[in-house]
Amino acid sequence: MIALIGIDVDGTLVGRSGEVPDIVWETAAQARAAGIHIALCSGRPAFGIAAEYARRLDDDGWHIFQNGASIVNLMTRESRSTPLPEGCVRGLIAQARETGQVLEMYGDDDYAVESEALWARQHAELLGLPFKPQPLETLSPPLVRAQWLLSPQDAECLVAPAELEMAHSTSPLMPNVSFVGLTRKGVSKGSAMREIAAAYRVDMREVMYIGDSGNDISALRVVGHPIAMANADRLVIDAAARTVGHVDDAGVAEALRLAINSR
Repeated sequence: MIALIGIDVDGTLVGRSGEVPDIVWETAAQARAAGIHIALCSGRPAFGIAAEYARRLDDDGWHIFQNGASIVNLMTRESRSTPLPEGCVRGLIAQARETGQVLEMYGDDDYAVESEALWARQHAELLGLPFKPQPLETLSPPLVRAQWLLSPQDAECLVAPAELEMAHSTSPLMPNVSFVGLTRKGVSKGSAMREIAAAYRVDMREVMYIGDSGNDISALRVVGHPIAMANADRLVIDAAARTVGHVDDAGVAEALRLAINSR
């Protein structure tokens, strides 16, 4: 019996249209009515459009943002976040200024980007946030995640500091960009799903996770019901026990129905 579902956003909940199909919201509501907890589990921050998605999925529950670095109850604003080491933050900022590559820094409630590159502007729009370049040091601590916006070739060559966890993801809305998220070592979507399951007193064997990108693999490996989207990366499909439909065909609704039928 499935008691908790974790759902990724880009490439899972949201496809190339940039909208969540009505059938997904309808099926998610049916799952909640059946007593199933639903947690958004995104690389996106805990504000902007991702927070709106989370509230619509479960307005009084726990949700995961920042690849697991932010675990937030949007009703109470209780946070179980894990900050980046200060030395790593300084090193990443220096690297961004030396290379000219786009680096974003995130807290629980805000983010900063100082690059004025097109990718930075497009990503602010994707997040549903105003584009306001500013020095990265102006972001108030604690900082929980850094993110590079890179070409796929540059992303493959990137090496993370030993103190950090690195997770790759993509978005169908920015198909030429690789998002490389950096969190403190040991922090991932998988660790966050374990923490939420413990908060709900749910056995991991009763947890489903649905994803499509590399940053979802850690979660797929710890749940009892790992589900990949048809559009998922090959490594994600290999890590899953089952594959559902394409994101643009509302494949998430198919997975939600599987959970409802398990009750």
